[in-house]
Amino acid sequence: MKEHGTPNPLKLIGRANRGFARLVDGGLRDFGFAVGQLPVLVSLKKSKALSQAELARIAQVEQPSMAQLLTRMERDGLVERVDNPEDKRSRLISLTPLAAKRLPKAKALMDAHTQEALAGFSRAEVEQLAAMLLRLNENIERMGGG
Repeated sequence: MKEHGTPNPLKLIGRANRGFARLVDGGLRDFGFAVGQLPVLVSLKKSKALSQAELARIAQVEQPSMAQLLTRMERDGLVERVDNPEDKRSRLISLTPLAAKRLPKAKALMDAHTQEALAGFSRAEVEQLAAMLLRLNENIERMGGG
């Protein structure tokens, strides 16, 4: 897609994502979190308790990778396994009170970094960028990458 020196947008998105992750990771570590844990933390905040399979699907990672991540998060006191009220043979993952207490400060940090990263963009530009990225993600999902 490189016409007349136009940079590849997907490379730019990847670069922005990696740079942003590096920036926020240090601040998140002050709260006992890591960037890689964000999909799990946010999902559990919204849903209260989910299965490991559901979390793997949401985070778009394989089950063994999610199992390793959850084991570390459980060790660090961020998540706990609770009985599934609908199926006594299975367990669900939920946030610990410690993680729930720390999440608002971590969200404020992320919001501040996001605002700074979008400095100089008008509201309309941010909305346009978000709409284009949503379309891009839909295309990638249709291709089987989601």
